[in-house]
Amino acid sequence: MSEQIRLDKWLWAARFFKTRGLAQKAIDGGKVHYNGARTKVSKIVEPGALLALPQGWDRIEVEVVDVSDKRRGAPEAQSLYRETPESIERRTREADIRRMDKSMQPPKGRPDRRARRDIQKFQRHEYDG
Repeated sequence: MSEQIRLDKWLWAARFFKTRGLAQKAIDGGKVHYNGARTKVSKIVEPGALLALPQGWDRIEVEVVDVSDKRRGAPEAQSLYRETPESIERRTREADIRRMDKSMQPPKGRPDRRARRDIQKFQRHEYDG
């Protein structure tokens, strides 16, 4: 296969990012790792390479199966990569932890007068406990 695809274009075609610009920002910001190391936007993607990248709350690791520069439907885009078993296991474990964590629950209702004043003090950095 003589097709040479840049990393930002492959990430866009595989539907990890909505635009190539967002893919470029993630790569330049060091959020995307190619075979365990930071990489550049112009890196040529090869089948068999391992990519680690952010996906919502999680960080996923995928193996490149095929290369393409065309953005198509989600089922075709998913055929370009395969998520590693370690990544799937870690992602499900962290999702379970987030689901069980009660600190991320929304409040039961609107704050009363005292709670609202405490919130305002906290926002003005006047809160003393």
